[in-house]
Amino acid sequence: MSPSPVSSTPILRKTLIWSSVSAAVLAVLAGGIGLFVAGANGLWSGLLGVLLAVIFLSITGGSILFANRWFGDPLYVQLFFAIVLGGWLLKLGIFVVVMIVLAGQPWIVPMVFFLSIVAGVAMSLIVDVIVLTQMRLPNVSDISLPTEVPEDRAPGTDAADARD
Repeated sequence: MSPSPVSSTPILRKTLIWSSVSAAVLAVLAGGIGLFVAGANGLWSGLLGVLLAVIFLSITGGSILFANRWFGDPLYVQLFFAIVLGGWLLKLGIFVVVMIVLAGQPWIVPMVFFLSIVAGVAMSLIVDVIVLTQMRLPNVSDISLPTEVPEDRAPGTDAADARD
């Protein structure tokens, strides 16, 4: 597979990789704190909160990476926004269903669950800021300039002088 011509692809990949690594660390912390505070139910609440935060936050980056596969296609812009908007709608639907299902569960410790989701979102934002401030992206990107001037437009040719 050839590398993607879209210059944001390496940034998004690095963000998803670092988010996964930091989510693993956060899952250990949230699960450990939940276990200490509320026993086994706290452990599962902390792990589930981090898992949900990571899934929801990675859907956007993943959908952008997926949509970038159509770069150069005449319908790229329409496909890009349809895929990203579809990812957001998928996130919203999954969130509503998961919250309805988990609302009445006796094993959820609400405060541990909530704080682990908030910690997951904060972790993702911190990773995004760190990765984006360290990456270099040109101000003008994803553009190819013409390398040759057609002969009839080249300065000094009879066709160019005739138009002037």
